[in-house]
Amino acid sequence: MALATRTDRAERTERKPSFARSAWDSSLGKKTVMAVSGLIMLAYLVAHMLGNLKIFFGAGEFNGYAHWLRTLGEPFLHHEWALWIVRVVLVAAVVAHATAAYQLSRRDLRARPSTYVHKKRRASYATRTMRWGGVILALFIVWHILDLTTGTAHPGGFEAGHPYQNVIDTFSTWYGNVVYIAAVLALGLHVRHGFWSAAQTLGAGSRTRDRALRTTANVLALVLTAGFVSVPVAVMTGVVS
Repeated sequence: MALATRTDRAERTERKPSFARSAWDSSLGKKTVMAVSGLIMLAYLVAHMLGNLKIFFGAGEFNGYAHWLRTLGEPFLHHEWALWIVRVVLVAAVVAHATAAYQLSRRDLRARPSTYVHKKRRASYATRTMRWGGVILALFIVWHILDLTTGTAHPGGFEAGHPYQNVIDTFSTWYGNVVYIAAVLALGLHVRHGFWSAAQTLGAGSRTRDRALRTTANVLALVLTAGFVSVPVAVMTGVVS
């Protein structure tokens, strides 16, 4: 009986890890998680930017859009359920992306020899700032939520259900503009490098498609940066008031 118990324990100890665990433990698995989660966030950013641009059509249009987000899916879904589903998916994507990025960074540092016989080719500016860009964006997300979602860090009198006025309040302050524009510039660099990297990880890259992918990454980064920055600039210049 004791021998059988020890055998069972040995079998459990020697049992191979699950496919999901093995995939996550591999560098390729972590890069795939980063690629997929990054594309999920990119899709959200495109939709979010388009929604932000509704501010140019007036308070009624912008506030109406914000209200529609809370009623999306009704009556099949309860009030705000669709919005919370999107939030949960985004949080999961951000956590998975950040965790995979951190673990890959630590693995790269451990594998790097103390000295190099030959210097490696100098990386692009976007590549060298990806890690700091990620930190900046993480801090910005916290500030952005506290400012325009909960109202905790809002500079004016936060009005729930009146996002148009809340946006005006935020971008009527110099620090609100500086923080937002700096974060958007970091986002542009992150998207520019991240989209191309994701394409390579997911097997979409090739010699013939490389130029098209880089062009797409540049265009996406430029459009997102311009789209997001246009809102604080419009408030600062009085185009939106």
